Amino acid sequence: MTPEDRRSLLLRNGRLLDVVAGTYSEGDLLAVDGRIAEAGPGVTAPAGAEVRDLRGGFVLPGLIDAHVHVTAFTADLGSLGTTSPFYIGAHTARIMGGMLDRGFTTVRDVAGADYGIAAAQAEGTIRGPRVFFGGQALSQTGGHGDPRGPGAGPLPAWSHGRIADGVDAVRAAARNELRTGAHHVKVMASGGVASPSDRIDSVQYSMAELRAVVEEATAFNRYVCAHAYTARAVNRALEAGIRSVEHGNLMDSSSVSLLVERDAFLVPTLVTYWALKNEGREFGLPKGSWRKVDEVLDAGLSSLELAYRGGVRLAYGTDLLGGMHRHQNEEFRIRAQVQPPIEIIRAATCTGAELLRAEGQLGTLAVGAHADVIVLDGDPLEEIGLLADPAAHMPLVIQSGAVVRQR
Repeated sequence: MTPEDRRSLLLRNGRLLDVVAGTYSEGDLLAVDGRIAEAGPGVTAPAGAEVRDLRGGFVLPGLIDAHVHVTAFTADLGSLGTTSPFYIGAHTARIMGGMLDRGFTTVRDVAGADYGIAAAQAEGTIRGPRVFFGGQALSQTGGHGDPRGPGAGPLPAWSHGRIADGVDAVRAAARNELRTGAHHVKVMASGGVASPSDRIDSVQYSMAELRAVVEEATAFNRYVCAHAYTARAVNRALEAGIRSVEHGNLMDSSSVSLLVERDAFLVPTLVTYWALKNEGREFGLPKGSWRKVDEVLDAGLSSLELAYRGGVRLAYGTDLLGGMHRHQNEEFRIRAQVQPPIEIIRAATCTGAELLRAEGQLGTLAVGAHADVIVLDGDPLEEIGLLADPAAHMPLVIQSGAVVRQR
């Protein structure tokens, strides 16, 4: 391959954000073959390079959403098991394309996506963010991953979760998800909103079962994330060795101490409760689940503030379903009620990359990283709402060195 054959993109006259330092530097950014090759003032354009003058635009790393369900085209998750997989796949492609247009160049799917979706994106068959997938979440009978109501019979087909009871069964289930190439294993460690038969304040799985999943993931050089709301559920998960807690709306100061002590991550998903309360019924959320939303809606912001002030490592997550995916960037505005803009941006870039074990590869504009870049027409450190409205304020989205959306 000659230098002229290499795919390259030069962005000139940008304000490049170092998300760790929280400072800008003025200059250019060169991407070659999908990676950042050079950054700074006066970068020379290679022969044949595409050149874009940003005219002082604000340049950030591509965003990372660490809690999505790309196959959830409806809020009635129980119905997915009886829906054609081809139909689900068509909707998944649409959902992922929307995520990319909103500036999310990488996502972590925590129940639903599988090897096929990740591979299709990687080879360019599906337009969307690269996918770190966990396959099916593990749930006990009657837990958050059990879609049956109290009067239902045998378990139907179910795309987002699998039922496994007992230490041997959860070991086998974890091994099977890891066999598929899963980047993590998810367990349901408490009740939830979308499940019809459990209480939000319940704890799920025995400590022996939780530890068995962690042991299997660790042996495979992977990790476990846990759906958990209450302090009791969060603390049990952390004591079992779980690395990433999802939601955590009802946790307390003891949970914060354990998160810090164990160097674990918390992934709040505040926008989903706001969206479910306002639009959940419209997009298929069963009435019984909609009634549960209030139990976690108001508490989420308080838990976020508690975790932020306690020094917990926070990643950005949204957990949206159905037609509510379009609110993905609203999480920036919600978190701004208790966090400064740079901390929210770090959650969606460098801290998200740490959670994915992709430091230096994602969530940064450093040389050698994937050339995933977004450009804003204003300074998000002064006005985080710019990130909450990508259609109006994000003129350019670049993934792997290629322009994938432009205004």
